[in-house]
Amino acid sequence: MTTVRQRRVGRGTEAAEDQPSEETNVKPDGKILPDPPGGKLWSILSVTVGGIVAISLGLLTSVYVATLHENDLWFSNIKEVEREISFRTECGLYYSYYKQMIQAASIQQGLHGLVYDNKTESVRTINILERMNVYQEVFLSILYRILPIQQYLEPVYFYIYTLFGLQAVYVIALYVTSWLLSGTWLSGLLAACWYITNRVDTTRVEFTIPLRENWALPFFAVQIAAITYLLRAHLQPAQERLTLMAVFIATFLFSLTWQFNQFMMLIQALALFILDCLDMIPTAKVTWLYIIQISGLLLVCVLQFFNSMILGSLLISFNVSVLIARTIQKNLKKGGLLNRLGKLILHVLLVLCLTLLINKFIKKILNLESDEHIFKFLKAKFGFGATRDFDANLYLCEEAFGLLPLNTFSRLSSTLLFYVYGFVLFLLTVAAVIVAFRNLSGSNQVHLKDKMEEYTVTLKPEAAYSLVHTVLFGCLALSTMRMKYLWTSHMCVFASFGLCSAEVWKLILKCLHLYTSQRTQVIKYSVPIITLLYISFKFWPGIMDELSELREFYDPDTVELMNWIKSNTPNTAVFAGSMQLLAGVKLCTGRTLTNHPHYEDKNLRERTKQIYAKRSPGEVHGILRSFGTDYVILEDSICYERRHSRGCRLRDLLDVANGHIMDGLGENEPDLKPSLYPRFCEEIRKNLPSYTMHFTRVFQNKTFHVYKLAKHK
Repeated sequence: MTTVRQRRVGRGTEAAEDQPSEETNVKPDGKILPDPPGGKLWSILSVTVGGIVAISLGLLTSVYVATLHENDLWFSNIKEVEREISFRTECGLYYSYYKQMIQAASIQQGLHGLVYDNKTESVRTINILERMNVYQEVFLSILYRILPIQQYLEPVYFYIYTLFGLQAVYVIALYVTSWLLSGTWLSGLLAACWYITNRVDTTRVEFTIPLRENWALPFFAVQIAAITYLLRAHLQPAQERLTLMAVFIATFLFSLTWQFNQFMMLIQALALFILDCLDMIPTAKVTWLYIIQISGLLLVCVLQFFNSMILGSLLISFNVSVLIARTIQKNLKKGGLLNRLGKLILHVLLVLCLTLLINKFIKKILNLESDEHIFKFLKAKFGFGATRDFDANLYLCEEAFGLLPLNTFSRLSSTLLFYVYGFVLFLLTVAAVIVAFRNLSGSNQVHLKDKMEEYTVTLKPEAAYSLVHTVLFGCLALSTMRMKYLWTSHMCVFASFGLCSAEVWKLILKCLHLYTSQRTQVIKYSVPIITLLYISFKFWPGIMDELSELREFYDPDTVELMNWIKSNTPNTAVFAGSMQLLAGVKLCTGRTLTNHPHYEDKNLRERTKQIYAKRSPGEVHGILRSFGTDYVILEDSICYERRHSRGCRLRDLLDVANGHIMDGLGENEPDLKPSLYPRFCEEIRKNLPSYTMHFTRVFQNKTFHVYKLAKHK
């Protein structure tokens, strides 16, 4: 673990006002004097204890979520098909490629099957490694095959234990980030405890194990920890190079494991851009971080067989635009307040225009359309015009893509996390505004330094980055609930840093005219310890009760369906149905699909949705047969859905997209017209001749109805 070094006195935003004990250890020229023998020994002991606590908390978190998963499903006792069904929706699709690689005759044959895959999308051969972020499944399957563990550990356990192990990495990274920011490992301990006690809002790994974010977020946390260390003042060249390498590796792994990486790193790039414009972090380090983001993403692009969506990402366009604009605009950080504000506004406009132009040019050259649904969704979400686009409305109606529910804040407040976070956020925002104004007005010049030394408000570069990072990701979480896990985990880091930071308490006590060095030290340690005791006494019994609660996986209808498919259909059969269900069909039976939950392909999204719309049997049959479909699975839970309100049910979205009036009482848009045909999924159950000539029911239970398609010449 990196040793936390004493800070030197700096000027402006390079360092905060250091403690008196630290100032005695710094020469006038800025060089650090050697620690006294006793101080060095204490530092080594502190780092050792802090490191042991970090690793212990990481391992405990891993065991905790693994136990919750076992207790919730009784995973060790259920059948293999039930284990696979428990990987719902896209989780099942990703796990199926791990299973495919494990079951292949050789590693080479397994890789060939992924590169030339004709089972995931009927009548098409696609490259899975290009289309999806499944290199982690490939790596894990190869590791399982070459390690001598097959006799002791089933493939599914090797897979889920790896994900639970990554939770340990995640917690350790959060711990280290908080430690680096505050200078005490007590802050890391508090951050980890908050992460665990707020588990409902910080992670969902125990019930969505193969989800891409569960692979990616630990690496993102490692990257943030490395950036935090990189932004510290007075790093030695060797330290800086090693840290840049760590940032690059973490950025690359984060980008490789999640398809939404470009959007998360775009927000990160915006944070760096804001701080650089306000002269709050060193420009040279920001430039390196831009380059690392671009190079990491381009390396992933190469590994994904030059995936065009990566090349057309806004992140690459933005970072290139910033580097170009900085080259064009000289002396950006010179002059008075008004002069610099004018240059800054011009700089922002130039970067924005260049970003849009470069991105438009790349998409035009590459003929990119697969991410259109994302931008349609964003336009509709933020009120830039209504849309009838089915894909955009599907996102808008999902709770996960809606606003963050208010009960989230009550849960976070019960652990004191949100109260502390809000307090620290307010203080550091005020400090950041003061520092930014001083930087832009050029008021921290040498001749004013002595006059301002006692009263100046400063903000370390790493603290400034953490502040802007949490604000931007907070805005993302507030607007889109699914992204809250990026915010809440960093919220634990930010709040614990503020509570354990000598600089924060020093600022508060100075404002109250109560500042003394001894008082700062007492508060810095006593308040976090009291908070930890409160959390322990209040939540430890609840955690123990949660760990003792035993449930069992139970989904007999889906199990019956999967067993029927395996026993009664040929291996070459092609199935149509809902995206969510078909992922399970592929995993459990290995049959070919017409559709699946990986939504990043325009043509794929058009394939099977009309089975729940108002269409004639001949039209639906023609659509399905054009994709080689042999069987279609209809679900009552979708056809007669009541979970969403009118206007957000799947059948309503299809009706509006097709220009038809929605079912039920309520208003319709004036230009919508009644359909000439009844709803297909309802009418087919009546076995009318117009339907039976195209579809024959071959299986049904309380949830599913399977129809075989006639193969008309």
